[in-house]
Amino acid sequence: MMSWRIENGLALVGGQWSAQPVEVSGARIAAAGEAAGARRLDARGLLVLPGIIDIHGDAFERHIMPRPGVRFDMTLALRDTDRALVANGITTAFHGVTISWEPGLRSLEAARGFVGALLALRAGLACDTRLHLRWETFALEAVAQVREWLELGPAPILAINDHTTGSVLKGTIARKIGQMAERAGISREEYMALLDRVWAARDAVPAAIESLAASARANGNVLLAHDEDSPAERARFRALGAVASEFPMTQETAEAARAAGEDVILGAPNVVRGGSHNGALSASEAIAAGRCTVLTSDYHYPSPLYAAFTLAGGDREALARFWPLISSNPARVARLADRGSLETGRRADLLLVDASDMAHPEVVATMVAGRIVYARRALERQSAGLAQAAE
Repeated sequence: MMSWRIENGLALVGGQWSAQPVEVSGARIAAAGEAAGARRLDARGLLVLPGIIDIHGDAFERHIMPRPGVRFDMTLALRDTDRALVANGITTAFHGVTISWEPGLRSLEAARGFVGALLALRAGLACDTRLHLRWETFALEAVAQVREWLELGPAPILAINDHTTGSVLKGTIARKIGQMAERAGISREEYMALLDRVWAARDAVPAAIESLAASARANGNVLLAHDEDSPAERARFRALGAVASEFPMTQETAEAARAAGEDVILGAPNVVRGGSHNGALSASEAIAAGRCTVLTSDYHYPSPLYAAFTLAGGDREALARFWPLISSNPARVARLADRGSLETGRRADLLLVDASDMAHPEVVATMVAGRIVYARRALERQSAGLAQAAE
């Protein structure tokens, strides 16, 4: 069991900056002096931050299919994704695997392949990698399989998604039809014909939603609702057990969730890019108004780290206030009480960051459960001990 004493850095502990060493004994943060025989790690000039917890990320899809029709082996994709996660300071990741009625990348068949590969590889991955099952409500033939997956350990998150209604009724999703067809590997005309057939089964959808929500409640899975477009829809999914609003479509919906004491989840790329790429809510504005409590990678793994620093605007005290958006707050939503902060007894999930340029922070090292899983060599401030630990 390895012990560490991380010295000379500036650590974010309990929402405050501390120059005291961070001690690690095995997989946990230890009390001062508890880590007997600890190996010293010099973090001079670096910030020591709680690990990033990403509860909604599907950038792995680009590792599987970097171009339409170009697919790679699931094992290769997951291992490559794992390296990208820890290099960007993400220590816990919930992969958002979509289970849809579409053929191709988001089909039930593809989801089965992905889940199987993840279960086979999970123990050997550097990042604590889990499942976020994004069930499309019109994928009625997938209900039994999703219900079975809900019983996996560690317990997956279940998110209720409906991108079908918006496509049919010419809502905000309709303009993505071409992109969806390309992803599915069929022509636009074939996609539209398939969409018509799927839409014809809409009367069966409400019962399927209620059935899977009941299974999630009974099994103790975290249930989320995606793309809610009104306070009424938030109330509907709240009644089904959805504990947070994921990517609400309107400010009023976000306000309703916050008024009920619920978390609101938005994408970190929205902050980094200065707005939504598809005209949705501004995450920065929602955070400033108290309408967003959690940021996720969404489709870009570097964004959570960059979003926290972007929001801080070069102010270290502000960074301490915004860091919970990507650490302790998502831990709360995912019911992971053992991580999200550097307090004694928590899992030793942390990262060392060079913030000498606050606009472009760099992850120097990432630790997961007390083990250094990523270390960047080419940094003058990096100690010899850190370089050796990564070997």
